[in-house]
Amino acid sequence: MPSKAENKPGIKIIKNGPYFVTGSVPLKKVKIVAKGNHHEYKTVWEYPLKQEYALCRCGQSGNPPYCDGSHLHNGFTGNETASRLPYAKRASILHGPDLDLMDDGRCAYARFCHREEGSVWELTRNSDDPEARAQAIIAACDCPTGRLVALDREGNPIELAFEPSIEILEDPEEGVSGPLFVKGNIALESADGTIYEIRNRMALCRCSKSDNKPFCDATHISIQFSEEE
Repeated sequence: MPSKAENKPGIKIIKNGPYFVTGSVPLKKVKIVAKGNHHEYKTVWEYPLKQEYALCRCGQSGNPPYCDGSHLHNGFTGNETASRLPYAKRASILHGPDLDLMDDGRCAYARFCHREEGSVWELTRNSDDPEARAQAIIAACDCPTGRLVALDREGNPIELAFEPSIEILEDPEEGVSGPLFVKGNIALESADGTIYEIRNRMALCRCSKSDNKPFCDATHISIQFSEEE
């Protein structure tokens, strides 16, 4: 029987290899779909639950989203370049009348920061209006990278209570495959054994071209990364 440690959700980055996922983390395929002037998530597939599995990081697996060893033959180097500073030290703060917004600039071009009523930054500036405040919170909480975090008047983060899971994002509107949306405070371990700051939301690169590995920086848009299963 697996130990409690083995059952705890976690992701280990293998040096120049895949993301090795443990702890029976649910895996889904989710599309980013346009609805009016904003975007929503639509689950289109749930993969069979596994105690552990390896997800492709080189972008060239013949069995996506799983690793098939292609990284061993295609020269993939997955050196991690992202800052190890905690989010609070990287982020700037936009102050609004009834809501503040933290923003560390990490963007996967998922476009959830825009709502029918305006951008999350505009909505925060107008957060003395109850509807603008509510929409700003939705926009911040839907951001898959964790770039945006809304704060209440006491400075407490406003976050959705996600169960640990991983969502493979597809973006039909842009004709590309997007990052891994990691939800629910799953520990991410570097190839060197360091544990990154545990976050409720992260977006991990799977096109192999991000300049901010292991995190997505929206390069999949510019290279038109598409992963067909």
